[in-house]
Order: sequence, then structure tokens, then C-alpha cells
Amino acid sequence: METVTAYLGLGTNLGSRELNLSKALQSLANSPDLHIIRSSSIYETAPWGYTDQPNFLNCAVEIGTKLSPVELLELAKCIESDLGRQENFRYGPRLIDVDILLYGNETIHLDQPDLEIPHPRITERAFVLVPLTEIAPDIIDPMLNVSIADLLEKVAGMEDVKVWGPAPTMPKQPSEHSQENYG
Repeated sequence: METVTAYLGLGTNLGSRELNLSKALQSLANSPDLHIIRSSSIYETAPWGYTDQPNFLNCAVEIGTKLSPVELLELAKCIESDLGRQENFRYGPRLIDVDILLYGNETIHLDQPDLEIPHPRITERAFVLVPLTEIAPDIIDPMLNVSIADLLEKVAGMEDVKVWGPAPTMPKQPSEHSQENYG
């Protein structure tokens, strides 16, 4: 399979939040069919959906992968499980969340497994669009045919998304992947 550029959203609001992001990135870097191209800064954001919980740390990650969308979803779920994520109620607190935001210019709607690309609520979430715009402002949402930067201009809640720190420290990856574009 040819390498596809995809974008992931990482989020955490339990435990050592920065460490959770770093561990998720290391797990991604350990996959032989994926390489991390770059990450956004880390943003602290108010909870979305269910607000009676701690603030989240979020970042967006650009990857190159030979995994299919379903295989990438399986990897994301495996990373969440391996890092200790427990099933919780919708929009509840979480140790780590790894979401596929975009996969090339594909649109995918599957019931089994539950997979929608672009992420079905990307246009509603400033905590996704702010970090994604930092690393990929000109990428086009394949459903709406609008750039990520244009979507960001229309989203509510940007005032709740604050830069928390620089891009996470990038993990070591196999040497054939360039590490010049990180952060």
C-alpha cells in the first residue's frame, strides 16, 4: 500500500496529561507502518460535551502511514487500551484519546467498525481545529471542500483553547524517516 498522509487528534484530561500525550506518540512511533511527520503545540482546552471534568491537553499529529483506515483505527484503539484508557460515558474524562481526523482525501462511513472520516464532529470542535490549523491550515476537508483554516474561522469556543506548551518531544523513530519536520 502507498503511504497516505493522515491527521490524528490526541487528547487527555486524567493523570499526567503531558506524559500521556508523550506515551501515545511513542506508541505511534513504534508502529512499523507509520511515521510521525510533525505535531502541533499542546493546547489546554475546556471540556466539550460534558463539562464537569478537568481540562484537556490536546494536540494534532500529522503522520504518514501504510495502514488502511480500519487498521489505523485498530492501532488507535490498541494504544488507548495499552495506555490504560477505561470505557466511560460519552464525552467523559479519559486518560488518552486517539482520533483519526483525516485520512488522505478519503471519506469513509463504516458501521462495523464504527469509523467516520473526516471525523464527524471536526467542524464543531475548536480543540481539534486550532491545533490542526497550526500544522495543516490548507488541508481541505473532503466532505465540505473547505480548508481547515476556513473551518476554524467559523467554529465557536476558540477562546477556550489556550497554548499550553510547545509540541511534545518527538520519540525516536526508525532512521529512514526524516525527523526534521517535527514541531
